[in-house]
Amino acid sequence: MNPTPTHFLGIDGGATRCRARLRDAAGARLAQAEGAAANIYVDFEGGIGVIGGVVGSALQKAGLVGKEGSVALGLGLAGLSSDSDARRVEARFPQFARARAANDAVIACLGAHGGADGAIVISGTGSAAMARVKGRDTILGGRGFILGDDGSGARIGLEALRAATKAGDGLGPRSALSDALLARFGGVLAAVEWAHDANPGDFGALAPVALDHAARGDLLALPIIGRAVAAIAALNQAVRALGAERVALVGGLGGALRPFFDDALDDALLSPAHDPVDGAIILAGGAHG
Repeated sequence: MNPTPTHFLGIDGGATRCRARLRDAAGARLAQAEGAAANIYVDFEGGIGVIGGVVGSALQKAGLVGKEGSVALGLGLAGLSSDSDARRVEARFPQFARARAANDAVIACLGAHGGADGAIVISGTGSAAMARVKGRDTILGGRGFILGDDGSGARIGLEALRAATKAGDGLGPRSALSDALLARFGGVLAAVEWAHDANPGDFGALAPVALDHAARGDLLALPIIGRAVAAIAALNQAVRALGAERVALVGGLGGALRPFFDDALDDALLSPAHDPVDGAIILAGGAHG
């Protein structure tokens, strides 16, 4: 292991896309790269393959292929839930000066507060919260698409499609939202067939349809979005109960949900100082830009 790496490569491996950023020891940005989803909870080997490709692309852009021994690697990954998961991921990158892996909530929190104490509420393809208080990290919520993610795009998309199929079968009310989704898939049976192989990111891609209809007052969309907002509010309360004084809202869905927040929740959730990719660089021991 090289004790003094000269470059720091951060990876944000999410359920929708995988992003990489390379900085030097002074924090100057040297290269960026992007790839497909890298959710190791869904597909470990597939996720590692995507990460490896994005890592290689960033190194190639910076002219550092073959010089991995000078690079510290920080990886924040969706679906990473234990120390054993982290060690398993780190072991796949032995060529680097060091590799540090953590849940993607950890790097989002590090980035949001520049490495300082604080908390985040994440609303993207999945949802969760994390508090970092006096050096202790606590992750709350999330727990995957089946058991959690109540404030997420995936959950919104799933609930919207469930409402649409019920409407199509005459088991629930119709609205412009259900009509739009059934038209998109070509009917209930086609939607059911699609759902058999759909992953959280696929359901998350339906969330903008629900958000658009909620903004117009759609009777099916509004309660779906309301439940997601309530889940975000509960996560905010939970991290504050752990002692977090600053809480930032992160994730690709957060901005789209803000118009549905009440004033108190909107004021309570700050904008992040830096993004999760820079949080991964901080995890690796580097400096953010």
